[in-house]
Amino acid sequence: MAWDDKPDNKRKNPWGKPGSNEDRGPWGGGSQRPPGGNEPPDIDEMLRKAQANFRSVMPGEFNSGTVIGLVAVAVAALWLASGFFIVNPGDNVVIQRFGAWSRTADTEGLGYHFPAPIETAETVKVNEIRSMNIGFTEAYSRVGDKAVRDVPEESLMLSADRNIVDLNIVLQWSIKSAEDFLFNIEDQENTIKQVAQSAIRDVVGQTEMFPIITNKREEVAARTKAIIQQNLDEYKSGITVSQVLIKKAEVHPDVQNAFQDVQSAKQDAEDVQNRAEAYREDILPKARGLATQMNREADGYRQSNIAKANGDADRFNSVYEAYLGGKDVTKERIYIETMEEILKNAHKIILDNKNGGTGVVPYLPLNEFSKSRTPRSVAPAPVTQLEDVP
Repeated sequence: MAWDDKPDNKRKNPWGKPGSNEDRGPWGGGSQRPPGGNEPPDIDEMLRKAQANFRSVMPGEFNSGTVIGLVAVAVAALWLASGFFIVNPGDNVVIQRFGAWSRTADTEGLGYHFPAPIETAETVKVNEIRSMNIGFTEAYSRVGDKAVRDVPEESLMLSADRNIVDLNIVLQWSIKSAEDFLFNIEDQENTIKQVAQSAIRDVVGQTEMFPIITNKREEVAARTKAIIQQNLDEYKSGITVSQVLIKKAEVHPDVQNAFQDVQSAKQDAEDVQNRAEAYREDILPKARGLATQMNREADGYRQSNIAKANGDADRFNSVYEAYLGGKDVTKERIYIETMEEILKNAHKIILDNKNGGTGVVPYLPLNEFSKSRTPRSVAPAPVTQLEDVP
């Protein structure tokens, strides 16, 4: 029952009756603010009247036990209500029961877990793309200007040809498993950074400096990303590497001049080598063509001589076979053919004494006669007198 519904109260206010000493506020005066005089207010009286008025507004009997019960119920309600949580888009809520992983809530909406200390919940943003700088740091001034500071202990690396490369790298990553990210690795960001530094140094140490700072940045970044992802998967870290970007790849300033001299020398060497290769490409086809021609000529000469030798051998074999068939006839034919071959170019004068010949005249200019018959210079033929010509 409310305080103004009691019959004996006559709709009085909780601070006393109007027009009497009870018609005053909690400060002891007749108004609702402290008196303006020098007399201090009576604190004890004020507390007694406040307690009496509070009891008058409470329904039924009111004692200290009832207050404790109400307070306990309110505290229990608040404790139970602390177990409600909301899963936002792109978030996972990891719930632990007495410190151990219990479950992961990944469905958007309202969820509930047993309040602490029974269960605790931790929200992890799994769809957020996070960035990590390696080799440099970025800071913003009060006016919004961005300042980049180099970190030499992270950016300086040794290449395969023993040159120092200055690299600035941006690593982008996200979380694919909230429970693995929270429980399988400790000091997550520092672990990722150490793994990334190890991977990039491994790749740079196997690559020469010139390709790194010129045309093979993307290849170096891709190899680095693969090694980082492989190592993080072996740790079961629950992390996905989205991209590895090489923002800066330069020669260290202390060795810049020496590097330029080396590159100039390499360029000169490449020019000389290119000219030599051009000369080689010009002379080699000619030499190959000449060698091919000589080989073909030699093959033709060999085939010709072989054919000629085979023909001579066949002719000799045929003659030999004919000789075996008639030795006398063959001998005579060979003799006659041989004599024909010998005597066909010889100049002879034959005198026949049978048919009234007188023999050799006292003088006969045989040499002049021979010269008139042939223009060639031939030795004079001997004069032979035959008695009988068959």
